[in-house]
Amino acid sequence: MLDSQDTRLSPPVVLSFDDNRLLSSLYGQHEENLARLEQILQLSIVSRGNKLLISGSLSNIDIAKTVLNLLYQRLKKGSDVDLAEMEANVRMIREKNASVAGNADQANPAPIASLPDTANEGVIKTIRKHIIPRSANQVAYVKALRQYPLVFGLGPAGTGKTYLAVAAAVSALINGKVDRIILSRPAVEAGERLGFLPGDLKEKVDPYLRPLYDALYDMLPSEQVERRLATGDIEIAPLAFMRGRTLANSFVILDEAQNTTAVQMKMFLTRLGQGAQMVVTGDLTQIDLPSGITSGLANALSILKGVKDIQMIEFSKEDVVRHALVSRIIEAYERRQTSVKQGQPS
Repeated sequence: MLDSQDTRLSPPVVLSFDDNRLLSSLYGQHEENLARLEQILQLSIVSRGNKLLISGSLSNIDIAKTVLNLLYQRLKKGSDVDLAEMEANVRMIREKNASVAGNADQANPAPIASLPDTANEGVIKTIRKHIIPRSANQVAYVKALRQYPLVFGLGPAGTGKTYLAVAAAVSALINGKVDRIILSRPAVEAGERLGFLPGDLKEKVDPYLRPLYDALYDMLPSEQVERRLATGDIEIAPLAFMRGRTLANSFVILDEAQNTTAVQMKMFLTRLGQGAQMVVTGDLTQIDLPSGITSGLANALSILKGVKDIQMIEFSKEDVVRHALVSRIIEAYERRQTSVKQGQPS
């Protein structure tokens, strides 16, 4: 069986690149990408022009070579590369390595360096950028968004569940697969009684939809976002105002769904019309509903489990693609929650 934790030391390996213009992006500012790679994989990486001298364990050298070559090829194709991208590729290669190790023929182990670029399996193309999944769960999520009319994306902040849903929506819109994008989110802080807030309907709900707007502007030129909002190609649809509608030929996203009630969730899910794609995202550890009110998301998950043509993708702290500290923050909160449940002193 392939040993994914092979700690045998290897003679230093030389990795060379043929285009010096790409190396500053590959290595990172002040070589921060290389420094982080050294830290994660416990390696020594010395840069000498277009060559890298890599020392450490056999398995980790293979991972480093694979990641650096993948990122280099991505740069050659014109894509951007950053520290988060590098960390994500390390994580994905490790996951793939563990899977291969569990299934490999002992007589014919598969080397890490021959593994495919898993992230490219789910690339989403938009006008401003190409969005590449950064974990195995993100790849599964993107595949689900392409195959199922109703997808639940569940998990903590920073796992990409909302961002990837918006990317898939934008891609579907610009490719003519849907006629419009509809964004919705419960405004729990205002009790969904939006009338007392200043401004028109869009101005009232904008603060609650800001994360969705941020994603839109990341994928479409600002003038296109404004024009499509004006023409209705992109629509803001407060959850409280959606009753009675049938949403056909649309890509519909309900964000922060943990803050819906059971009645609201049923109402929303039954808006699904012909040619529509619906995505529901939420984090069951972040419910802001008043005490005693059951989350519509939790209720729906228990009722709809196993229903045909519905896919549920669960993310964990390992899928966090924001700052590396976010994963540690989530882990710390999980430890505290576990200790409180077990009656341990805080």
